[in-house]
Amino acid sequence: MDEEKAAQTWIRINPPVFISSAVLSLLLVTYAVVDSEGAAVVFNAVNGWIVDSAGWFYILSVAFFLVFVIFLGVSRFGTIKLGMDHSEPDYSYVSWFAMLFSAGMGIGLMFFGVAEPIMHFIDPPVGDPETVEAARDAMRITFFHWGVHAWAIYAVVAISLAYFAYRHQLPLTIRSALYPLIGERIHGPIGHTVDTFAVLGTIFGVATSLGIGVTQIASGLEYLFGIESTLTLQVVLIAVITAIATLSVGLGLDAGIRRISEFNILLALLLVLFVLVAGPTVFLLQTFVQNTGNYLSNLFHSTFNLYAYEPTDWIGGWTLFYWGWWIAWSPFVGMFIARVSRGRTIREFVTGVLFVPVGFTFIWMTFFGDTALHMVMEQGIAHLAEAVADDYSIALFAFFDELPLSGFVSLVATILVITFFVTSSDSGSLVVDMLTSGGGDDSPLWQRIFWAVVEGIVAAALLIAGGLGALQTATIASALPFAVIMLFMCWGLGRALRLETLKKTSLKEAWVMPASGPSHVSWKKRLRTLIHHPKQAEVERFLRDTVYPAFQEVAAELWRQNLNTRVEVGEDGRVWIEVLHGEEADFFYSVRPREYEPPAFSLDDTRKRRLEELKYYRAEVHLKEGGQDYDIMGLSRDEIIHDVIDQYERHHAFMKAVRSS
Repeated sequence: MDEEKAAQTWIRINPPVFISSAVLSLLLVTYAVVDSEGAAVVFNAVNGWIVDSAGWFYILSVAFFLVFVIFLGVSRFGTIKLGMDHSEPDYSYVSWFAMLFSAGMGIGLMFFGVAEPIMHFIDPPVGDPETVEAARDAMRITFFHWGVHAWAIYAVVAISLAYFAYRHQLPLTIRSALYPLIGERIHGPIGHTVDTFAVLGTIFGVATSLGIGVTQIASGLEYLFGIESTLTLQVVLIAVITAIATLSVGLGLDAGIRRISEFNILLALLLVLFVLVAGPTVFLLQTFVQNTGNYLSNLFHSTFNLYAYEPTDWIGGWTLFYWGWWIAWSPFVGMFIARVSRGRTIREFVTGVLFVPVGFTFIWMTFFGDTALHMVMEQGIAHLAEAVADDYSIALFAFFDELPLSGFVSLVATILVITFFVTSSDSGSLVVDMLTSGGGDDSPLWQRIFWAVVEGIVAAALLIAGGLGALQTATIASALPFAVIMLFMCWGLGRALRLETLKKTSLKEAWVMPASGPSHVSWKKRLRTLIHHPKQAEVERFLRDTVYPAFQEVAAELWRQNLNTRVEVGEDGRVWIEVLHGEEADFFYSVRPREYEPPAFSLDDTRKRRLEELKYYRAEVHLKEGGQDYDIMGLSRDEIIHDVIDQYERHHAFMKAVRSS
């Protein structure tokens, strides 16, 4: 038995997903390294086909994701928690925002904050370059690529995963979001295929970010210390920083990823404030307001613009690349956001994920992008635009070269790129490991290290095969099948949320037969229950001696009615009864002990030890959707039975409403 337990601890994988993902990743790496020229030709052909033939699908899908997420936030579904009804958020707003922002955008902002506005300014999709109109459009396009569409893509995956994992106790994997559509078949080949696509998309998406980050780090080292930025240096940097990310993975979510994410946000804020003060401050504040208005007023037009009447390769290198990048990242970032968002309502989640990071992103892009445009247009620093056109990766350092304290600030920026690199890699490794282990977050350390190393190898191989172009192509290609999966996820989530609200409505409106249940308990008994503060042992004895026998009586009668019923006792003392209805929703009623602090009016001594002594417990009722916030401590066996039957009648009303809907 001990040997079997040790074996289970040493390895915890879902073999079909783990093996297929690892083999496909390593085959691609081998192909890219052995035949780099042939791989580059294939990558370019794939990219050309997607841009020419599937671009419209990307555009429509991303538009739908945005509308769908906003609808969830403003509709009646917004009050539903991503967790049980009684659950609370695991992290503060500051830690939550820091982690999702670092995982979702970090490296990209550092790389494109200066480069993208300048590139759109000197090479716009339509119109004359290097004009005032080109500058306005450059910021509008940049905002569009980094705005609410990106975070809506993340939110679709994150809401689906958090809802099914934390509210319905399904595994925290992509397949769980399809449960309303295919049921138990998510545990078979369909589910394995879905999770494998998610793993591959995550690996290529993270590899793209790592490739972008490492080229910028190499440029920073060349700028600061004169070390030539070569392909060899970039591969060495991937190896070194992957090792750092592996260490962070080993430390875990709280000790590693959360701490580094908070450090990232601090450094990012310092850089933004520095640029605001050192740059054209008033101009930046003005352009931030104008850029935001320009973005909002053109949002609809930009969303559906495929440049069909003015064909251009620009959309494939920019908009479609970004949509593919965000979709490829969505399993990784979505699962990570879901992991840190348990306990928040859907409305709170949508507001936080869709708008808070976007606000900071717009500030970043305005302060960096408009300062760079001001340098070129107003200060005559034309060589900045030339440097960006020659090599995107040096854009940030060429930009800082025109500001005070350039050497020190460039060093800080390089450190920030490295830490963003680390959070992307370790977060990606954590998510891939969860996908390949069947949704568990307590897998052996070697598995997380394995995936961190694989991500580094894939990034290095694609850099060798064709540089950033190969990385971009791999991202767009891996995102195409997952975009289809995301549409099914929206369908499944919509069906599940509709059923849940239908259940809540039917429970409220259901007529329940009058009984001698809790609503008919004598007022003296109710008052005694309200004032009495029982200890843990008393509540556990009540559950064992009164609640459990009551449940057994109900179960025996239901068995006589040919209903599959079971009564269980948990390790923490909780007792529950479950009635299984096959294809229809099962009924679940649980009573569990819950600890409370003593009310303030009962305290004469507020010392910590005294507070511990005065803690009391309640026997609270929980249904399948979570705690119901009422206590049945002190009720008789018959009164408990009547309450179970009351809730079961409401459940029958819900099933009737589902059948007729």
